Amino acid sequence: MANKKIALVTGGNKGIGLEIVRGLLQAGCRVYLGAREAAKGQQAAAELAAEGDVLFLAVDLGNQATLDAAAAHLQREEGCLDILVNNAGINVPGDGSASTAAVRSVEQALHTNFLGTLAATQAFLPLVKQAAAGRIVNVSSPLGSLTIVGQNDWALLGYSASKAALNMLTVQLAYELRDTGIKVNSAAPGYTATDLNGFAGTDTPAQGAAEAIRLALLPADGPSGLMSSSDGILPW
Repeated sequence: MANKKIALVTGGNKGIGLEIVRGLLQAGCRVYLGAREAAKGQQAAAELAAEGDVLFLAVDLGNQATLDAAAAHLQREEGCLDILVNNAGINVPGDGSASTAAVRSVEQALHTNFLGTLAATQAFLPLVKQAAAGRIVNVSSPLGSLTIVGQNDWALLGYSASKAALNMLTVQLAYELRDTGIKVNSAAPGYTATDLNGFAGTDTPAQGAAEAIRLALLPADGPSGLMSSSDGILPW
């Protein structure tokens, strides 16, 4: 398919990320499944091979060399990147309320969920700029909303702060790219059963992936610079 869109999903080997990969395959994209651990990424790609054009790509948010190598590979093999889904993220033991969270745990959450995603975005942005109509989706959370968290007893300072910072990346990059065809948005899954919460969530990974998939496939008249869930736009 000559017009097949090229997509990269970080953290694509499990949970919500795996379902985002699946959804983009079903939409006819060629999807690069980014994962930190090669064995797990290759296994996930093999399991999805029957569903579409999927390829494993080594992507470690904490290793700039892998980001540079992945970008070079995509430039060489594809020449552009239509869709970047920044899904990879962690929940760190020791995180908690503002008065009790371990500073080291907060630092780790920020390092991966925000700084790692920033590094990945900067590495792949030149490829997105070469696409006809690029889409960047940052997988955030309602816990990254200052408005929502300020009205609820949710006490994960590091995780929430990292997602709030990720939302700032969405807003600033969307504004920076406002005169291009690129759209940048934050997707907020619901309370999804993944290993980040010990599979305690009420939504399935497929449900959690739905909004990110929708934003990745936005038409030309779609929005940019917003955070939304399957229920609609969420406040910052």
